[in-house]
Amino acid sequence: MKKPEQKSLLQTLKSRFEQNPHRHPDLQWPDVQARLESNPAALKTLQAMETTGGEPDVIGHDKHTGRVTFCDCAKETPTGRRSLCYDRAALDARKENKPRGSALELAEEMGVALLTEDQYRELQALEAFDLKTSSWLATPADVRSLEGAIFGDRRYGRVFVYHNGVQSYYAARGFRGVLGV
Repeated sequence: MKKPEQKSLLQTLKSRFEQNPHRHPDLQWPDVQARLESNPAALKTLQAMETTGGEPDVIGHDKHTGRVTFCDCAKETPTGRRSLCYDRAALDARKENKPRGSALELAEEMGVALLTEDQYRELQALEAFDLKTSSWLATPADVRSLEGAIFGDRRYGRVFVYHNGVQSYYAARGFRGVLGV
């Protein structure tokens, strides 16, 4: 990443960090910035999260290791990561009307992981997300082996986690990424 791009990204992240202190109490921006500046791969990943509409922000901090956790904090699932089936096997199995890709492949390409169900519920405890959209979640192997995958959203003031076939895709379903730095 070139210096001007890095500077612009860091300014965007700093501004979002300062506007949302409830997501990361007891954490100071200079500590986050120092971790980011020493990790070019993380900056590249955060740029990909930003470019696809994720609006990444810090949502966690390990006080023992200093590790910070970034997550997509866009109110709705990121626009640049919608209309995807769950994984490559599902994409390959689809005979007609194939989506443009899969959530797991794009996440890997970006350098993020899909949120687990527990992580999704923790994110939703910070504030309300996915009021009109839904997000694929990291699916347990036993569910995936039965051709299923899970996703979450918030409706009626509650967080719901549902299941769907891995080959399904919807214009309002994407995924949120998580990155530890």
